[in-house]
Amino acid sequence: MALPLEGIVVLDLTRALAGPYATALLGDLGATIIKVESKKGGDTTRAWPPFEGVHSLYFESVNRNKSSIAVDFYSVEGAALLKRMALDADVVIENFKPGTMSEMGLDPAELRAQKPSLIIASVSGFGSTGPLSQAAGLDQVAQGMSGLMSVTGEDAAHPMRMGVPIIDIYAGIFTAVGIAAALVGRERTGGRDHGAGRLLETSLLEAAISVSAFQGQRYLSTGEIPEPQGNNHPVLAPYGVFATGDIPIIIAAGNDRHFRQLAELLGEPGLADEPEFLTDRARSGHRPQLTARLEALLAARPGLEWVTELRRIGIPAGPILNYEQVFQDPQVRHLDMVRQTVRPDGSALPLLRGPISVDGVAPEITKAPPALGEDTRAVLDRLGLTPEQIEGLLAAGIVTEPARA
Repeated sequence: MALPLEGIVVLDLTRALAGPYATALLGDLGATIIKVESKKGGDTTRAWPPFEGVHSLYFESVNRNKSSIAVDFYSVEGAALLKRMALDADVVIENFKPGTMSEMGLDPAELRAQKPSLIIASVSGFGSTGPLSQAAGLDQVAQGMSGLMSVTGEDAAHPMRMGVPIIDIYAGIFTAVGIAAALVGRERTGGRDHGAGRLLETSLLEAAISVSAFQGQRYLSTGEIPEPQGNNHPVLAPYGVFATGDIPIIIAAGNDRHFRQLAELLGEPGLADEPEFLTDRARSGHRPQLTARLEALLAARPGLEWVTELRRIGIPAGPILNYEQVFQDPQVRHLDMVRQTVRPDGSALPLLRGPISVDGVAPEITKAPPALGEDTRAVLDRLGLTPEQIEGLLAAGIVTEPARA
């Protein structure tokens, strides 16, 4: 089956997580991803834990379906090669500090002057302009500065980060969406040969603030400063984590009908008629009392029995799983999200597939995360270099490849 982005070539100059996550999504959708890495160690995450033997699982988690070429970025020949690859691509994506691309001989304005159809996407920490444009930006810094940590955790005295680098991931998603939109726009204005490219930019800070949703809007419209609600929904009740006869479970009775159904299931239908619990607004204002009443009733049965009953009557509910339990869950197994791949060195690598199915077909992992420079020869051959030219670049150390066994 032809995928939506088949035939699109993406030159991936990114490292760490936001950019690689974006290109992983584009690769899932059929784009050819050429990951350009410094020959001096490659993507920084190749050295980040957790490890399985010599393999960084951090790196491998977001670098499926990519080819790797290792280049001496700052040599004259390496800079010329990078520029040639950029002008051969449909999309260039980078997440260097603003200004670095120009220092590398890849000034976006010059590239687009030579190839107007080229799409260039940039991810930075704080944006390409402004007082923090040159400051180093990381996921947790963005979480803290965006307000997200102020509404996460048990109380205002103990702000909490998310357990995964969620802002890197969101910035990657937004970048992938922008690239896909720019590709559509280019087709409408003449396609690869004559269409108009775009310069796309986002930052970790913009991504983090943009997902504030109603919490940010609450402050903008009312002046109220939201506070953390722990595992409770900030505005709906009962909606959160509740103790049962054995394990805590999540119950989301987010409207009056669901609350009445819940009260009936728990054997106390009159609960829904008490003035303190009659409407969602009333329930939110009396959350501690409501939680105590519900947990006293939920203690009568094990959590998974309640989950089954709640789902049966249409109330969203579920257990809190650790990752061992996640990958044993029947629904997760049915979705076939874990694919068995083989690393370049022959070792087995179970790997998560991408999340977007096309025409009912889940994305395939056609290539395991590459070794540094694994595809150097193939990338240069695709670029039109002769075998002699490729050998010359390798001999001069302008590009490298793994040692042959």
